[in-house]
Amino acid sequence: MSPVRTAPAELTAKDAELRTRYLTEVLELLYPAPCRTDGSAGTPIAEYLVVPDARRPRLLVPSGSRRVAAAAVRRYAEPQSLSAKLKREAVVAAVRTGAAGVLLRDRVRVTGPFSQSIDGYLSEALGRELSISVHIGPARANRKPVLQLIGPDGDTFGFGKLGTGPLTRQLVRAETAALVSLAGSGLTKLTVPRVLYSGQWRGLEVLVQSALPVWLPRAPLNRRRLVAAMLDVAGCCGYRTGSLAGSTYWQELQSRLSAVTDRAEGAGLAAAAELLVRRAGDIVFRYGSWHGDWAPWNMANLTDALLVWDWERFSSGVPLGFDAVHHELQRRIQETADAKEAVEATVRGAAELLAPFGVPVAGREVTALLYLVDLATRYLTDRQAEAGARLGVLGTWLLPVLIRRVEEL
Repeated sequence: MSPVRTAPAELTAKDAELRTRYLTEVLELLYPAPCRTDGSAGTPIAEYLVVPDARRPRLLVPSGSRRVAAAAVRRYAEPQSLSAKLKREAVVAAVRTGAAGVLLRDRVRVTGPFSQSIDGYLSEALGRELSISVHIGPARANRKPVLQLIGPDGDTFGFGKLGTGPLTRQLVRAETAALVSLAGSGLTKLTVPRVLYSGQWRGLEVLVQSALPVWLPRAPLNRRRLVAAMLDVAGCCGYRTGSLAGSTYWQELQSRLSAVTDRAEGAGLAAAAELLVRRAGDIVFRYGSWHGDWAPWNMANLTDALLVWDWERFSSGVPLGFDAVHHELQRRIQETADAKEAVEATVRGAAELLAPFGVPVAGREVTALLYLVDLATRYLTDRQAEAGARLGVLGTWLLPVLIRRVEEL
């Protein structure tokens, strides 16, 4: 894998500003009044180390136990480079030895009634003692608080997601329903989390799911295993066949497109979609289920298991191969600063990419382009540009390639 290129300085500064602001918002959600997060005197609930610091918050680590703190850092995320891994191990060593004060100077002290905090709520709901580590993600419309739940012995036993607004509440409910459905679907080629708890707290939608053992040693992932897992998901709710124009999928996509045509990029997207379906003619497609966001960072390949998480976009009745195209595009975007070229390369490779999924030769580029329509519609519906997402403005990368390719079919 090629190294991830560093984001421009202005983007990094903007991201830091948004993360700092979001940290304040998250703390107010997790510890509402009369709880305090300003270090005021009172009954202590929790104390967090801010990693790496308050200007660039990415993780809140509970500091009450060295074992718990080390687990929170070690199981936060899989480092994408050697330098990132070394930095993580340095922080782990610091919290294990009690030297965290040297590397991590910023702290958040929470006081107030335990019963009115997220700690008290989840401890009662799950019936066990726990500590919480809080992940602070980059700006996205679908960003939500993600909580790593750790037992007294340092065991990460679950992850919690909190839906805070209309979009994220909908996504948390959707993931809950997806995991319940998948638990009884007979999947054999991959492992998905189990629902440990779902409910509502102070107007927030709550999902707690089991922790997959992503910290275990990774194994190289070959194409055959990935395709087998994607086909397992594709068939878990059955298949249908038919032309695009007469499909339920196209009817639903049209409905989603009609809701965004009042925006600058929406009208052009809808026109390209209509032309694409006309160009597809009588090609017969097969429709099944898809994960919806099967990206390299939402999976882990072990020697004896393929772990896949983040099922909030799962749905059925889509053209086969969408997961493969999405994974390929996200992989390319991760490896290059040129998102537009990543789209071009993904579409160029559609013939080979979609062959294992039984997509007709004449329908492979159509499938890739239809996926781009679907993804663009999601971005516009979610208002990713307004949320400050790095690739939120579709006209800079996705739309030009999509429109030109459709016209050339």
